[in-house]
Amino acid sequence: MSTKDLETTHDEKVTAHPQAIAAALDTAGERPATFGRGHIKLYFFCLIIYFCSTMKGYDGSLMGSINVLPEYQDYYNVSQNQSSTTGLVFSIFQIGQMVGALFTWICDWQGRKWTLVISAFMIIVSAVFTAVAPTLPSFIAARFLLSFFSTIATVAAPMLLVEIAPPLHRATVAGIYNTLYYMGSIIATFAVYGSNLHLHGNIKWRLPLWLQILCPAIVVLGGWWLPESPRWQVGHGHEEKARQFIIEYHANGDADHPIVAIEMQEIEASLESVIGRSAWACFDVRSLFKSRARLYRLMLAMTMAWFGQFSGNNVSSYYLPIMLENVGITSTSLTLLLNAIYAITGWIAATIGARLHDVVGRRKMLMGSCLGMSVALAIVAATAAEYEKSGSVPSSSASIAFIFIFGVVFAVGFTPMQPIYPAEVLANDMRANGMMLFQITAGCASFINTFAAPTAMKNIRYWFYVFFVFWDLFEFAFIYFFFVETKGRTLEELDAVFEAKNPRKASTRKVLH
Repeated sequence: MSTKDLETTHDEKVTAHPQAIAAALDTAGERPATFGRGHIKLYFFCLIIYFCSTMKGYDGSLMGSINVLPEYQDYYNVSQNQSSTTGLVFSIFQIGQMVGALFTWICDWQGRKWTLVISAFMIIVSAVFTAVAPTLPSFIAARFLLSFFSTIATVAAPMLLVEIAPPLHRATVAGIYNTLYYMGSIIATFAVYGSNLHLHGNIKWRLPLWLQILCPAIVVLGGWWLPESPRWQVGHGHEEKARQFIIEYHANGDADHPIVAIEMQEIEASLESVIGRSAWACFDVRSLFKSRARLYRLMLAMTMAWFGQFSGNNVSSYYLPIMLENVGITSTSLTLLLNAIYAITGWIAATIGARLHDVVGRRKMLMGSCLGMSVALAIVAATAAEYEKSGSVPSSSASIAFIFIFGVVFAVGFTPMQPIYPAEVLANDMRANGMMLFQITAGCASFINTFAAPTAMKNIRYWFYVFFVFWDLFEFAFIYFFFVETKGRTLEELDAVFEAKNPRKASTRKVLH
């Protein structure tokens, strides 16, 4: 066998066996140090990017919290139970998300880093407009702008994270990103809770709106030092910059480390046919549909978008106060406190889940979450029905407990992977446009939830939870039959999985080294 044949055989093994890189590095004792100089710097950069995840979490809990304040209701002449107006104020965020998704191609045109920094700055501007809005129409318009720029930022952020994260720790490092959704939620809920206790007048609800600039400001200030994605650099002809990134951050400064050659070879091979995109790339979505494998990838991204917003979770984040009122909790202070505690339990669960996804695997975690959510919502429905019938205090307490349990179960399985799994399954040259459709799909699902939920909870009450009991069981079955396992694979190694006749089976087949 010739040297060329040996090289070809080696290349095929790297592609065919997803964990071959890690195994080869372990065997040679050359796995990059997890806390080496480059890795530590990269973790710091990732921390800056994480703050993008707080933006939607802040808004979800903020609006659910200030919506119960009499001062807010009086100023804009709205009511917590005024379903159509409340639904519009909440769901305008999803409309902005869908429109903003149409512009996520900027990530491919100008790069992930500067898209992130500029959109974060515009979020600050939009938050100021929201905080000073004198009328309800201007408040709604400002929330639209806030959502528009938040969407662009929250597309660029997971793309950059997935593409710069150390390949051997991608799920943990990138998976932590969406857990910061709950940090935003915690800041918002405690801001409203504290304002309600110590402030009076309109500043009670205006101050939490002003605090919405806090996390995007951190992204703007720290974003100047962020590195650009090596995959974007290669796709735009800057191979040497990509190599220097891998040397400094993935190989901890060792230019001769084998991981440098391996990563560069994989990235260049996967982007061989990709050229720099222009501003017109938003209209060129052919890369999403040109093969069966790509259609399968797109299907997974869009399905994850829908499941991540339509499992009952959006109802509990935006309308937790209404859910509590339905089981007898009417105190404003207690409602705000429970809203804050809900955010804390979700953050703890999501952080644990970010690590478990690398240990247990994506499919098992997601399927377990679906089953747990179905059981929790079934108990919520049953206890809410009993409370409505008899006014039973134990039933009310049980209902509240399982609302919290539902949030924890969702957070463990879905929260870490919501933006990361789609970015993993999409190929390098379809990632930006694929994430555009991901955001549009998520926006549609979330819009239906947030706009219809007040009316549904008012008219059919606990039967609304029953619907999600059966829907979550459907999600379990769909994930079992179609979702691909991405644990332990580099982004380039997933190409071979999706080219298989049955990608799901190919992804769950044991790898022999």
